[in-house]
Amino acid sequence: MKAASLLLRHGLAGALLAAGLGLAVGQATAASLTLRYGHMNSPNSVAGLQAQMFADKVKEYTQGEVVIQVYPSSQLGKLQELAEATSTGVIALSHNTAGGIGALYEPVAALDTPYLYRDVDHLMKVTDISSPVMQELNKGLIESAGVRVLYAYDFGTRELTANKAVRTPADLAGVKIRSLPFPIYMTAVEALGAVPVPVDWSEVPTALATGQVSGQENPVDVVLSNKLYESQSHLMRTGHITNPELIIMNDRTWKKLSDAQRAAFTRAAEETRAKATEMVLSQESDQLAKLKELGMKIIGPEDGLDLKVFQDRTHKLVQERFGAKYGELYQKIAAIR
Repeated sequence: MKAASLLLRHGLAGALLAAGLGLAVGQATAASLTLRYGHMNSPNSVAGLQAQMFADKVKEYTQGEVVIQVYPSSQLGKLQELAEATSTGVIALSHNTAGGIGALYEPVAALDTPYLYRDVDHLMKVTDISSPVMQELNKGLIESAGVRVLYAYDFGTRELTANKAVRTPADLAGVKIRSLPFPIYMTAVEALGAVPVPVDWSEVPTALATGQVSGQENPVDVVLSNKLYESQSHLMRTGHITNPELIIMNDRTWKKLSDAQRAAFTRAAEETRAKATEMVLSQESDQLAKLKELGMKIIGPEDGLDLKVFQDRTHKLVQERFGAKYGELYQKIAAIR
């Protein structure tokens, strides 16, 4: 397994595999449990901060019975490897885009469809684990991959960055833009008018620096926290995907928890989900201002960006490629009010 080999190189796999299901060997007491949470984001991003927040709350609410150790910045594997490692139990928890989790159970990827949600409130209602949509998707995830979604928060609205001004899809003709290596994201980038090039997040800085790609797409928080303004001159407010970040847990590990511990996890999840979303929404305007201060040019509809053209192209391509596959699920998502 790719993920296991990575962990071996980091000197962690022995402890992980010996314990099984992501449990650490060196537990403080017989009654305590140590779980590992791996993710690809920087510690100072909202994604990184919320992971540590969740870990702190679990420790508090279980009175130290469960300790979650967080490993950021792809220390335990790349995007796909983290999802697979959580599925097999090599690690206990990770987070990923819905498109990434879709590699474990394909219908989950529909949650990352471009221009899918009416607003953030709609996204939060759809991705509440008690919603009919998430209950259905979670059931499929557990049965097919042995993982469950603990919670999801608003990861932010994905915007395009490049080294030139882009106002219409024609401006991206022949331009290579980094895409997450998942079909729904490749389609989104293609719909923007560009040539999608799949690149794992850990390799993006090198891909931009070497010219393998000329741009990428991510929420404003990611652009700022990862200093993408150092290699990208323009940010376009395409808003093509408002997407949830899904925090998943190995289901066998979940079932090993006591009822009280599961209740503590649920409480920590609900609080972290709300706080992380609040952080994303409250910081965006300040982060955009900071990017401007750092020399990045921001282009939105008020600057001539033709949002309707981008939306129309995207809806057409999504319908062609995913309408038959996800059409019923899209209807269920639209019905949530």
